Amino acid sequence: MVFFTIKSKKMVILSESNSIANSFLAEMRSVNTQKDPLRFRRNMERLGEILAYEISKTLSYKVNYITTPLGIAQASEPEAQPVLATVLRAGIPFHQGFLNYFDRAENAFVGSFRNKTDEETFDIKTEYLSSPSLADKVLILTDPMLATGKSMQEAVLHLKKYGEPSSIHIASIIASQEGVAHIQETLPDAHVWAVAVDDTLNAKKYIMPGLGDAGDLAYGSKL
Repeated sequence: MVFFTIKSKKMVILSESNSIANSFLAEMRSVNTQKDPLRFRRNMERLGEILAYEISKTLSYKVNYITTPLGIAQASEPEAQPVLATVLRAGIPFHQGFLNYFDRAENAFVGSFRNKTDEETFDIKTEYLSSPSLADKVLILTDPMLATGKSMQEAVLHLKKYGEPSSIHIASIIASQEGVAHIQETLPDAHVWAVAVDDTLNAKKYIMPGLGDAGDLAYGSKL
């Protein structure tokens, strides 16, 4: 796990260190493995679990005492569960990985999409929002692809209608340099996590080399 700085803000990129996460990501990128949507979804879920574990290290903990059959054991446990939010639909398997580990967390969902005016121009439109109170809670917002960063920015702005989180973590499988820079410019207090960061976006604002459309690969193409 390597920390690097863009515009004086730390972020975490898992793929800079050797781990099993790199194998899961390699399968997701491969045009051969992508023919199996079950495998693709499972790898998204696995990477969500790994990032959830890494983010868990940053939470506040308290000491509890647990009664075992043979005595009393001391255990450190999170003081509170985070709120897990995701951007529909591509984020669902990734979100499930986080929920597997933060299994008592409250959940929020944002229905956003690219509202295209032509092949290369779009704005972000949000049509669905569901969230518990976020006041003074840790918010973890997940979306497998952080391309321009505008969807994540839009999601955070909408979610803040439910209260001001104590901290915000933005987690993606693949991010672009441009997307990371946009988040750190518009949401300077957010912590950014990614399995990998790719260099560029193409004319349609898809991450290059990326992996394609995560939603389509997980659930089938849409009209």
